[in-house]
Amino acid sequence: MCWGLDNRLNRIIKQDNRTVMLAVDHGYFLGPTTGLEVPKKTIEPLLPYADSLMLTRGILRTSVDSDTSVPIVLRVSGGNSILSKELSDEDITVSMEEAIRLNVSAVALSIYVGSEYEHRTIVNLSKLVDEGEKYGIPVLAVTAVGREMIRDAKYLGLCCRIAAEMGAHFVKTYYCEDFEKVVKNCPVPVVIAGGKKTPEKDALNLAFDAVSHGATGVDMGRNIFQSENPVAMIKAVRAIVHENASVDDAYKLFKGLEKEQNK
Repeated sequence: MCWGLDNRLNRIIKQDNRTVMLAVDHGYFLGPTTGLEVPKKTIEPLLPYADSLMLTRGILRTSVDSDTSVPIVLRVSGGNSILSKELSDEDITVSMEEAIRLNVSAVALSIYVGSEYEHRTIVNLSKLVDEGEKYGIPVLAVTAVGREMIRDAKYLGLCCRIAAEMGAHFVKTYYCEDFEKVVKNCPVPVVIAGGKKTPEKDALNLAFDAVSHGATGVDMGRNIFQSENPVAMIKAVRAIVHENASVDDAYKLFKGLEKEQNK
């Protein structure tokens, strides 16, 4: 990899080889998701505690101040909505030149292995990697899961390996049983998705299990910004990812911060 590409990736994945990414890109197909109705209001208090921010160009332009030093991971795939019959019907929606103008640290694209438009999404990943290599921009492959797909180690391992084989510089996937096999067979860093909102302790368990079994970190969204205390939650997640805190200690931190902020 070139120095510029390495440098951008190192802004996201810190010196301890861990990262806490904050995902707020849900609106590109879900619209005004709960907790992201006014994105700027949600993002601002969480930004100081995020190692990077994953979002769309529209939200970057309208809801993030241009003086931020937090690395941006820009979603560049889309083209469908929650109303679509087939979620895999996506394409590249943002050019690499636009990503460079926005001074992003990485770009992100979903692949849908096993879905109707699998071929197009995987070929689009390969094309995006070509463009990223040309300009020194890392590519995050998001292993999106269609409605019919089972989130097990065999399937997710297939998705992650294909993404790495196409040249993705890091991969976002789901945690599953035997997750260490997924990581072992993927030659690039793997971060896990937070998924749907769950109780805070369950989400902390997810983060702990993932990093304990080889994940580089998390890319959490709803389990942070839909928490009753989002700032306390992202701090608790950071304690697990960057400080190797136990789930119990992280949850105590969350409850203590929640109590403080509610005084």
